Amino acid sequence: MRYRALTWDHPRGYNALAAAAARLDEKRDGLAIAWDKQPLEGFEEHPIGDLCARYDLVVLDHPHIGEAVAQRCLVPLEDLFPEDEIAAWERDSIGPSLASYRFGGRHWALPLDAATQVTAFRADLTGGPAPATWDGVAALSDQAPVALSLAGPHACLSFLSMAAAFGEPPAVADPDRLVSAETGKRVLDLMALLAGRTPDLVRGRNPIGLLGHMARHDDVALCPLVYGYVNYAAPADPADKAIAFADAPRATADGRPGSTLGGTGIGVSIRCEVTPALRDHLRWLLGAEAQDRFIPDHDGQPSRRAAWHDDRVNARWGGFYRNTAATLEAAYVRPRHDGYIAFQAAASAILRDGLAGGEPHAAILDRLQRRYAESRTVGTER
Repeated sequence: MRYRALTWDHPRGYNALAAAAARLDEKRDGLAIAWDKQPLEGFEEHPIGDLCARYDLVVLDHPHIGEAVAQRCLVPLEDLFPEDEIAAWERDSIGPSLASYRFGGRHWALPLDAATQVTAFRADLTGGPAPATWDGVAALSDQAPVALSLAGPHACLSFLSMAAAFGEPPAVADPDRLVSAETGKRVLDLMALLAGRTPDLVRGRNPIGLLGHMARHDDVALCPLVYGYVNYAAPADPADKAIAFADAPRATADGRPGSTLGGTGIGVSIRCEVTPALRDHLRWLLGAEAQDRFIPDHDGQPSRRAAWHDDRVNARWGGFYRNTAATLEAAYVRPRHDGYIAFQAAASAILRDGLAGGEPHAAILDRLQRRYAESRTVGTER
């Protein structure tokens, strides 16, 4: 059986999957998988229904789950695997990596890859370790160039993470309210300060572009919130400087690291004819051999907790995993309702435009809340 599959265009998203597929022999193993790639922006924003109509397996981000369920384009894991196997994956996965794909009482993707926003810095430019608190980040920005990740959906994601650090994970206590006026103002005051100090050259760059810029230029010493990419901790190109990674900033030294969960899962589309051989291959990708060795050895970021604390893995990648594991364990899970993805894009534009134009922060918050409320009505309109 031959399968078409789609992932995203970066070594972290593609190399391990392609290498695993290359080990398959259709005559011997009963399946062959051809992995295509799409840009990061497509992974973040492309309609999931369209992708599932064209591919058997789709690597996706958990906020797409509500949209996928509304469009009935994915097969729930409960229809493919025994409950005890799913429960074991949940126990073994770091942080909410698998839990984030649970929606409407079922799981909709296998947690292949784990990631969240962490602090990235050049130790040769900061003169020491990354600041542990947001006050420390603000103080460092007086002395060294600091950049916020604001391109695409990341302005919104930074806002959500800061709110979580300040004790109010958005839309958790009250699913109809994004954040309180007090927390929102505190976040926007800090975002305005740091956005004003972000070098123009990196304002439009996604996390891959921002980290690549940091590796080759000396005009960004630290980005307090950017999705972690292990590849930049031990670059293959000798022209690149190694980037150090640390836990996301906290409001206080003993507080929660505020970070919004990323990572990827493998969804099985309804067009896919699932064979025992495909099930076994997916099981292997989540097993100890693949997660603790094969995936890290092929530029991927495993979702299995044990790999993040593995001495061999950390030695190979400059301590990236152990240095950021606490942030991943505490990561905030975004809303996943149908309509959330459109809100995330709109909210980022509201934040970028409002901060750049000096709009009163209360007005920015009002626009964010209105747009969030509108997103909650999408599913009721179908």
